[in-house]
Amino acid sequence: MHLKKKKKKTEILEKAKQWLSSTFDAETQQEIQQLIDTNAPDLADRFYKDTEFGTGGMRGVMGAGTNRINKYTLGRATQGLSNYLIKNVQKEQLKVVIAYDCRHNSKKFAKLVADVFTANNIKVFLFEDLRATPELSFAVRHLDCDAGIVLTASHNPPEYNGYKVYWSDGGQIVPPHDNGIISTVKAIDFSEINFNANDTLIEEIGKSVDEAFVNGAVKNGSLSENIDRKNLKIVFTSLHGTSIVSVPEALEKAGYTDVHIVEEQRIPDGDFPTVKSPNPEEPEALKMATDMANKIGADIVIGTDPDCDRLGVAVRDVDGKMKLMNGNQTMVVMTQFLLKKWKEEGRINGNQFIGSTIVSTELVNKIATNFGVETKVGLTGFKWIAKMIQDYKTMDFIGGGEESFGYMVGDFVRDKDAVTATLLACEVAAYAKQNSSSFYKELLAIYVENNFYKEHLIAIVKEGMDGAAQIQQILSDMRNNPLTEIDGERIATLSDYNASIEKNLITGKETNIKLPKSNVLIYQTENGTRIAARPSGTEPKIKFYFSVNTPLDISNNAEKIEAELDAKIQRIIKEMKLN
Repeated sequence: MHLKKKKKKTEILEKAKQWLSSTFDAETQQEIQQLIDTNAPDLADRFYKDTEFGTGGMRGVMGAGTNRINKYTLGRATQGLSNYLIKNVQKEQLKVVIAYDCRHNSKKFAKLVADVFTANNIKVFLFEDLRATPELSFAVRHLDCDAGIVLTASHNPPEYNGYKVYWSDGGQIVPPHDNGIISTVKAIDFSEINFNANDTLIEEIGKSVDEAFVNGAVKNGSLSENIDRKNLKIVFTSLHGTSIVSVPEALEKAGYTDVHIVEEQRIPDGDFPTVKSPNPEEPEALKMATDMANKIGADIVIGTDPDCDRLGVAVRDVDGKMKLMNGNQTMVVMTQFLLKKWKEEGRINGNQFIGSTIVSTELVNKIATNFGVETKVGLTGFKWIAKMIQDYKTMDFIGGGEESFGYMVGDFVRDKDAVTATLLACEVAAYAKQNSSSFYKELLAIYVENNFYKEHLIAIVKEGMDGAAQIQQILSDMRNNPLTEIDGERIATLSDYNASIEKNLITGKETNIKLPKSNVLIYQTENGTRIAARPSGTEPKIKFYFSVNTPLDISNNAEKIEAELDAKIQRIIKEMKLN
């Protein structure tokens, strides 16, 4: 083992020394030389692997090195994409659109990426300033582009940045293009990147695309003309991100007049100074907003992440206290209301579908079935929901989401879209309020009809080369030495998405899984308890998803039932030694 580690250390050092050549600028060479001279502990992490495309694109810490986001890793990715487009898209003039968020270096990186495209004779539409990721997805089709790029690291910490690639359908890249692009990128040496820009091929865009996008969001996020939107008191926070450009305008255009913005978090800032993490999944990130809601008596709080693709929704529970919904709960309520709308309009005829993912709540599947609508379930990530729209072009896509606080309404945007989803959440709240109900009461009514489903996510951080090996070992142990019982319930099936096999652990019967391979394991008990495990595609984490459910007889018993389900999840976590 010692010799193996020593050999790996030598390989990393040789890889680092390659960055001292004239291919790289003086600043980069200086940074690497200093790391080598001081035997810096993070040298291994910078060079033990290349940055890779995961579920959310290429994402990482900024800095010099192959496992970092920098001029050369972004340039190499863009050169590879340029080569792939030139070879595979037969057009006289290829076109791409580029957007970027509020993070440090995003604007500079966006121009750098544009330079590489134009150096390869590809026309670039470049947003004049920061814009939401869903607007980039919209702009790809709106401007008839062959691809799109957004520079963002979503909700990651300030030292991160990233690079998401979209195809001509407005969705993130999926097979066969993802593998084709990745293999093309890997074949490129850093010396082959063409940085010689042709600025005549760059066209700055802004207001006209904004207007078309916001109009589309208002149209898709509206449930009815008869909703009293003026009577809903909303608190909104952009968490220092891009949503400030589009969400307030969308709310105003939709007719919401009682909107209160958290001013301390209004200005875009890559340091995210008022929060530990700009992640609306975490109650702490929305504390300023919920404090304001309590002060002014607001009905609903909406917070979005830095690139405005996911949203956190907090509403008042039966005791009047602000409660942050998890992504599954928001998804369930939104789906129910969209299906009601389609049914009332007489548009459900068996040719519609809802999109979901393998780690999301199965309650959404039950709700869709109640309306006679199919749920198509894909791998984790909205790119797979976007692919469903492409694969089933003769069917109507109503909406879809996943547990990670994202939702997509209709198909005018082909990624999770916090602008349209914000409008839809407010529509639900406003409609419920004028009918003597609330967003939360609507959720409880769904539980009474279908069972109370409670989901929980834990993410265990395992950083660096050793951490990556530990994550693989955890999954290997779960795969090769499967659990047979959990919390007194017998495990019925183990679905191994890497092997494409679902095995019945009771009968031994195996069934093929008809989805692309992915390093995900899902246990399901005879009582419907589910445990999923997967490595994060964009962070050094392994994620565990828990789902338990039980009948709820009346809404008044919801607190008691939720406490029982929470206790059950904690018992499972303890039994699996994950705490």
